[in-house]
Amino acid sequence: MSSQADKKSDTAVERVLELLADPPAEADLRDGYVDLLGEAPSGARTLSQRAMTSSALPYIYERWWRPFGVRVAFGAMGVSGAMEDRTTEELLDLTPGDTVLDVACGPGNITRRLLEAVGPSGMAIGIDASATMLERAVRDTNSSRAAYVRGDAQRLPFRDESFDAVCCYAALYLIERPFEAIEEMVRVLGPGGRIAVLTSCHRGPAPLRPLAGLLTAPAGVRLFGRSEITDAFRSHGLLDVRQKITGVAQFVGARKPD
Repeated sequence: MSSQADKKSDTAVERVLELLADPPAEADLRDGYVDLLGEAPSGARTLSQRAMTSSALPYIYERWWRPFGVRVAFGAMGVSGAMEDRTTEELLDLTPGDTVLDVACGPGNITRRLLEAVGPSGMAIGIDASATMLERAVRDTNSSRAAYVRGDAQRLPFRDESFDAVCCYAALYLIERPFEAIEEMVRVLGPGGRIAVLTSCHRGPAPLRPLAGLLTAPAGVRLFGRSEITDAFRSHGLLDVRQKITGVAQFVGARKPD
């Protein structure tokens, strides 16, 4: 790595360490990201979880898997890139200087796009449990305003109220305890901060949801009911809860009270 790249990496890492609730005495930066899991098992058990921790998926994720695979999974009338960008802009309402967290960031495709909105004084941090995804994220990101952390979405390592905005796209339905992850995202969100998730949504009759769940369970994909995410947001005191359903996907956004 060049000295210029080292300087950029050091600047980003310093900012990340300031946000950690319990910063390590010596940060493990061997692969260019802050590794807080070390040799801990990835927890990958389902087909989808194993795919996300594989060495092959990061190479095809942004070019093929996410544009086509996710869209097919969400239905022919599902989420397009343009719709995702518009909805993200609307729900997160990022402004220059904001610090934003991308939960389950994968290879950093969303993290890098968030950088454009927060400007030269802002910061985007991606967190994921997959070492292979983060290695790709580091390789594809060249900015002193972006950094990556290997950690658990269900136990975010950051201080309370550390971020101006938090998002979790196309991943919540893969997390083993998604409502713990939501609670953690709300915890690290500062007063007046915005949260946005893109996840699955069962649109059929309620009695058919258990059957739909049986079909998606072997792959490790959870199909959320129409009101599960919105109800969870409201139960944590979030305001201005908004939901946009498209295909079998839903965007849900909200704001933390000032």
